[in-house]
Amino acid sequence: MTSTAQAPTPPSSGRSAHPDHIGHVIFITASAAMGGFLFGYDSSVINGAVEAIRDRYDIGSGTLAQVIAIALIGCAIGAATAGRIADRIGRIRCMQISAVLFAVSAVGSALPFALWDLAFWRIVGGFAIGMASVIGPAYIAEVAPAAYRGRLGSFQQAAIVIGIAISQLVNYGILQIADGDQRGEIAGLEAWQWMLGVMVVPAVLYGLLSFAIPESPRFLISVGRVDRAKEVLAEVEGHGVDLDRRVAEIDQAMRSEHKSTFRDLMAAGSRFKLLPIVWVGIGLSVFQQLVGINVAFYYSATLWQSVGVDPSSSFFYSFTTSIINIVGTVIAMVLVDRVGRKPLALVGSVGMAIALAFEAWAFSADLVDGKLPTTQGVVALVAAHVFVLFFALSWGVVVWVFLGEMFPNRIRAAALGVAASAQWIANWAITASFPSLADWNLSGTYVIYTVFAVLSIPFVLRYVRETKGKALEEMG
Repeated sequence: MTSTAQAPTPPSSGRSAHPDHIGHVIFITASAAMGGFLFGYDSSVINGAVEAIRDRYDIGSGTLAQVIAIALIGCAIGAATAGRIADRIGRIRCMQISAVLFAVSAVGSALPFALWDLAFWRIVGGFAIGMASVIGPAYIAEVAPAAYRGRLGSFQQAAIVIGIAISQLVNYGILQIADGDQRGEIAGLEAWQWMLGVMVVPAVLYGLLSFAIPESPRFLISVGRVDRAKEVLAEVEGHGVDLDRRVAEIDQAMRSEHKSTFRDLMAAGSRFKLLPIVWVGIGLSVFQQLVGINVAFYYSATLWQSVGVDPSSSFFYSFTTSIINIVGTVIAMVLVDRVGRKPLALVGSVGMAIALAFEAWAFSADLVDGKLPTTQGVVALVAAHVFVLFFALSWGVVVWVFLGEMFPNRIRAAALGVAASAQWIANWAITASFPSLADWNLSGTYVIYTVFAVLSIPFVLRYVRETKGKALEEMG
């Protein structure tokens, strides 16, 4: 969102909240982070329905991939438009629209008339994901007291990985009720339909919570509701704060902000050549996706079933992988300010490359009675979990930290938008290509991901600057 991507850092008068207010601030932050939970949930819940959709509609890998990946089109549109919508109608209204879209998408996806119908509801859900990916972090940055902004801002990423884990747990539970059959009937609907439909519950909760939290003071000031803005500032920063001064600071910061455009990203004297720092941001975004991480969240159940693992076990492994994702994310949140961004990225790249290489080796074995040999099966399972762990403790978090810090102030919003767009495109490329690539050669597919993980090492060493401990104003 153009006017909130660079929330001003308040001076001393707004740097801390009275202890009595911290519980309320945490509630507000957690409520907003429900959008992140739904982001993670909706992104990965499709994992449990892939094979059932293939079977019900009798479609090939290419068509199946498009149905799975088409949600990313909605994601890109939602992310691109959410900022302007929020600037026009407010952050809370934007959250409520997102909640409605999540709920409608859940019901529509659970009760499709045909394949095209399912694809449409996937786009609607993707649009909601895109909105949530922008609104949640922006709102939290605007309401959180400066002294707690870093920790409260991490709620969004934590909510995303928890959403991924809960979606896999729900999928596993529904599969057990359906006796291990993804198309097994439960109360008149097939199991996969319940998997997609259950999301209506957290979507409704998100909508209800949005009515219990205040509008952003920044938006309220921008539309002239200064008295209400003061009330919200008193809620989140304490009554000891000089409210008139805080309002003046926020108003002045908004008036002085430079709204960067795509033209600002061009090198001097060129109309088509991007600044080197922008290319570095694009590179980070693209490498984050080209290692194949979303295969683990969109297709893991299908992947394990393709090498002979029974559906119930494949769903359980998808859940354990998502738990590893949470563990890795917590490790990253603890270490990113202590160790630094660049060392974590390098450690993650090395760990991912080794794990992916082992997966490629394991999947190269010939199937025996439709299953991987025992040794290769164990190696594949362990390596898959190790890969997700190293991704989560490094690139999963570090890339977003880099993108938020590495660009000069004058181009930060526009550069972030370009880098995020590159990430969605790379995400789509991996998601849309995996089923066909797996049909071609599963081991070869993982060799490709391994190569990208290896290439990310010299990229980070040569082109990425450490941003730990540097003020945003130092970036140039």
